[in-house]
Amino acid sequence: MGALDSGNTAWILTSASLVFLMTPGVAFFYGGMVRAKAVLNMLMLEAAALSVTMIIWTLWGWSIAYAGSDIGGIFGDPASGFLLKDSMVAQDGVFTTTGLNSNNYPVSVDVAFQVAFAMITVGLICGAIAERVKYSTWMIFVALWITFDYAPMAHMVWNGGLLSGEGAISKAIGATAHDFAGGTVVHINAAVAALIIVLIIGKRKGFGTQPFRPHNVPFVMLGAFLLWFGWFGFNAGSAFAANGTAGYAWVSTSAATAAAMLSWGFTEKIRSGHYTAMGAASGMVAGLVGITPAADVVSPLWAIVLGAIVGILTCLACGLKFKFGYDDSLDVVGVHGVGGFTGTLLIGFFGEGTGLLAGGDWRQLVVQLIIALVAILYSAVITAIIAFALEKTIGWRVTEAQEVGGIDLADQGERAYDFAGTASSVLKEVK
Repeated sequence: MGALDSGNTAWILTSASLVFLMTPGVAFFYGGMVRAKAVLNMLMLEAAALSVTMIIWTLWGWSIAYAGSDIGGIFGDPASGFLLKDSMVAQDGVFTTTGLNSNNYPVSVDVAFQVAFAMITVGLICGAIAERVKYSTWMIFVALWITFDYAPMAHMVWNGGLLSGEGAISKAIGATAHDFAGGTVVHINAAVAALIIVLIIGKRKGFGTQPFRPHNVPFVMLGAFLLWFGWFGFNAGSAFAANGTAGYAWVSTSAATAAAMLSWGFTEKIRSGHYTAMGAASGMVAGLVGITPAADVVSPLWAIVLGAIVGILTCLACGLKFKFGYDDSLDVVGVHGVGGFTGTLLIGFFGEGTGLLAGGDWRQLVVQLIIALVAILYSAVITAIIAFALEKTIGWRVTEAQEVGGIDLADQGERAYDFAGTASSVLKEVK
């Protein structure tokens, strides 16, 4: 172990802050998409994703994911790192880190970086269940899901567990599973969880028979731009050092995102005759999702191709909810599920030196497919148990009358917009 590397420390701490910003970015992205009577509730769901996750991570989440001794390649011992035990100690009355990790920056910085990932992952889920779930139930769900789903999944993929490059699946196939920054852990995981909850709690009143128009498209665009910015910490930070891999991840992330935004727009133009702002925002996010697992192993050309493919597929996939009748309110499954699965799988084609097209080896494709399928299965089973238990005990949904009247007023006791002082209301008072 060498001396502290101040460059790596500064970069990963900055990256942690950028990733933290992504959850507020999602709040605006989703908040603009819902109707005006539900925007505060959406912002509050994201606030709970930040706050509850931080508490659980400090208590035992960090231990399950990274600090605890391995148990069966599935999760770490939650007790051995409880309350960040052995990660930080008090010296002269000030808490600091007992040691450095392999990249010579403090373990406390790693704790910060990884909890920001956990926050954004669970924060993605609430887009699918917008406008109809109780804040109290959501807070409990976040605590349980981070404990039993996210933290074990992070352990399996990023801490030498079952789905990692050193895991049993990779060894059996003879190829190294690759998930650079969260195709399985974040996007597939969150999207599958979202779908399971949607199937359990049911549709919004009026789904399929009335339009659910976004109430503030500039909010949506703001959220998308914040996500693109925050994603530099998400992907480039996943190099875990201030180095060339971080620099290239920045470049490949933007190349794929740009391609996806354009391909989504062209697809939309062909289908509806317009390049919409909603489509541009959604295309950006789809490209960010798709490149996440592959940002360090695809060439600039393949990054652009990957982004273009993801943009088209996710644009088309978002319409499947109407065909199959599941109310994924803000297209979490269509964007994050399809985008995350596609990006994970395309490493098997485009991965430099290992992919079928960029390396001539079929084994990378097989291992990527298997880890994606295992991630889907794990997320589906764990989420179903949690979500069903909550449904049968405290319940997920507000009443139908509260949903129609506006969940903001029912659950938060507030309205996002006060129209009492508008010209129309003043005119009514004069009359």
